[in-house]
Amino acid sequence: MNFRSKLKCLSESSSLLQNITLASVLLVYLMSMTGCKEKDPSAKPVQVLERPPFKTITDSIRKYPGVPGMYMERAMRLSQNNKLDLATADFKKAWELSGDENIALEYVSNLLLVNNVNEAMKVLKDGVSKFPGNPEFNRRLGEIYAESGNMEGALKEFNKIIDTDPENFEAWYDKGSLLTKLRDTTGAIEAYEKSFALQPINHTGIALANLFIGRKDAKALKIVNYLIARDTANLQTDAIFTKGVYYTETGKKDLALQQFEECIKRDWKLTDAYIEKGIIFYEQKKLDTALATFNMSVTVSNTNADGYFWMGRCYELMSEKTKAIENYQRALSLDNTFMEAAERIKRLKNS
Repeated sequence: MNFRSKLKCLSESSSLLQNITLASVLLVYLMSMTGCKEKDPSAKPVQVLERPPFKTITDSIRKYPGVPGMYMERAMRLSQNNKLDLATADFKKAWELSGDENIALEYVSNLLLVNNVNEAMKVLKDGVSKFPGNPEFNRRLGEIYAESGNMEGALKEFNKIIDTDPENFEAWYDKGSLLTKLRDTTGAIEAYEKSFALQPINHTGIALANLFIGRKDAKALKIVNYLIARDTANLQTDAIFTKGVYYTETGKKDLALQQFEECIKRDWKLTDAYIEKGIIFYEQKKLDTALATFNMSVTVSNTNADGYFWMGRCYELMSEKTKAIENYQRALSLDNTFMEAAERIKRLKNS
């Protein structure tokens, strides 16, 4: 997936700012992926809780079984040590004892991590009823609806937030993201514009600019220029890259190349800037320059399937069939869903 595709996915993300609950999900996930393995997978739950680093808090719970904070502390320790199933029981107990909305949201995060979506939805619906002033329950419920394909249900939840708090920029963003998925571009633009007016941050601006680019609307340029002007440290690349895409889509290839070059100056590992540059050279039939540019992309990242694919395209136009097939095969080995690479291999082998 190249950077332009990533920008599109970014604009379709269903959440803008991560609150403490979502941050906890990310923390637990990362720890579960990078270590924290069980020393004895066969150990029974009771045995695990009686061992460090859980034994001390387990002893405290045994003495004071009615204190929700203790269950929360053990639940967090269990989560951080990749004992997610065991943590679920403690999150649930803490929620039952406290009735606290923040604990409810932590519990929901854990339930989603263990793929207990039905229970998560039950807790969220309960939270919507008990805490009508907290939009996070509606937002998380909307996210689940959207992920499960219930777009009508998701839209209803986001609209509930907006009806209660018209200045909730996150809800407007979520609505725009959902409408983008539904291909309601006009509605999505209106929602993103409202969100951006309330809180003009990069995430929303890029999403909005991408929709304008799809219409070749110069408003995209105004948005990215605004974002670029705010970046006084000259470190960001997203807005500059998006500006390059705008120029590419509107036929101003020289200006597009300038933007992609600037991206590379700021981040020489940004492989997709090389890809976009190379595509321009390819379309201009400057095949040697295009090939060198695509080669740079795979030098920077040898797991970049797009780079190998476009090298294959160059070799194909150069009538170097063997090299073209080799590069298409590399692309396909890195991304087995790269159907265009597979089709080109088949066609070249049969020609």
